[in-house]
Amino acid sequence: MVVRVVVGTQWGDEGKGKITDLLAENTDIVVRYQGGNNAGHTVIVGKEIFKLHLIPSGILFPNTVCVIGNGVVVDPEVLLEEIEMLRGRGVKVAPENLKISSAAHLILAKHKKQDQEQETGRAAGQKIGTTGRGIGPTYVDKIDRAGARPRL
Repeated sequence: MVVRVVVGTQWGDEGKGKITDLLAENTDIVVRYQGGNNAGHTVIVGKEIFKLHLIPSGILFPNTVCVIGNGVVVDPEVLLEEIEMLRGRGVKVAPENLKISSAAHLILAKHKKQDQEQETGRAAGQKIGTTGRGIGPTYVDKIDRAGARPRL
């Protein structure tokens, strides 16, 4: 058995997605292990362009199982929109090829509100540039062992 691991060690875009895309077609399982939907990932397969935010790019290949791991914070609305978009474009997204860890934490409306209020309340020059999507506050709840998790 061959195992390939692509790990980033910095903040932000390091090219992990591009390498994963190149390997995904011939890979049995692709696992997203951390992060949220604050950044997009554009994948080109043939002439098709897909913009993904939560689901690993392996979903575009019929024999690849994708896993959203316990280190990912998941916005259920964004996840459902992404699933609908993929299905609408003929991509199979089903329990057989998309798994979500029951230990992943959910981004709730309160997290988004808190994120936006905290950023708005910061003085000029002190803003951190959050996307306001609730990712930071959700990780705070995760670390505090107080976050909501999916019931699968």
